[in-house]
Amino acid sequence: MKVRKAVIPAAGLGTRFLPATKAQPKEMINIFDKPSIQYIVEEAVAAGIEDILIILGRNKTSIEDHFDKSYELEDKLKEKRKLKLLKEVENISNLGNIHFIRQKEPLGLGHAIYCAKAFIGNEPFAVMLGDDIVKSKKPCIKQLIDKYEKYKSTIIGVQEVHKKDVSKYGILKGQNISERFYKVEDLVEKPSTEEAPSNIAILGRYVISPDIFHILENTKPGAGNEIQLTDGLKDLSKTQDVYAYVFEGKRYDVGNKLGFLEATVEFALNDKNLGNDFKEYLKNVIK
Repeated sequence: MKVRKAVIPAAGLGTRFLPATKAQPKEMINIFDKPSIQYIVEEAVAAGIEDILIILGRNKTSIEDHFDKSYELEDKLKEKRKLKLLKEVENISNLGNIHFIRQKEPLGLGHAIYCAKAFIGNEPFAVMLGDDIVKSKKPCIKQLIDKYEKYKSTIIGVQEVHKKDVSKYGILKGQNISERFYKVEDLVEKPSTEEAPSNIAILGRYVISPDIFHILENTKPGAGNEIQLTDGLKDLSKTQDVYAYVFEGKRYDVGNKLGFLEATVEFALNDKNLGNDFKEYLKNVIK
């Protein structure tokens, strides 16, 4: 069955970016010239996803507003003949079929995904976390969709991380069956360095069988006293094949301040209008 739908969880409190996120969703903080969540939606659309569900929490209505049509702004841009900006604004509201639902309690990523059950129905679906932006020739989630269509099984996007950072991620124990491809044997959520089975980390992209919903319905709180998607996927792997794919591309962890700065600087340097001037500015700053 074709992967037509994607779920983007955006209900987190953004505590790592306080006080900036006290009244503004972290997903609406700009990475260079557009909010981080727009990069995720654009990736989904580029991969052929037809319907996108964004899971919101309280005080996140600005995300809905961003993807909605803005008649007043568009009229002003038309009036002032700022046609290039007008096209950019119109393109945002025309990105695709975007839907919204609220996670009423912050009970964890697994619970957020479970909130999408009625939207997904009995179809395989993509999950794309907003803290991870991936710059790649082929959209990251499309790489996983292609693998799903070949193997008809849940695919988890992974990459290697520094051993000292394993406690920040879900970590894979798997059997290497071909280049960049593993069969999942175990998944451990945020293990200590000593307990981690590898340094191959789950990094914010998945294509998942709808069978996960029955499992998440019965998953008990795990790390952080939250319902963890990693725990649900671990249970799923006990009843059916689950694979992990080391996706191609550079991944930016924009959920922490250093990753956010790295993405902002590199995206700015690659901008055709400002890149050269910004490079000269940086050279002067770091002298």
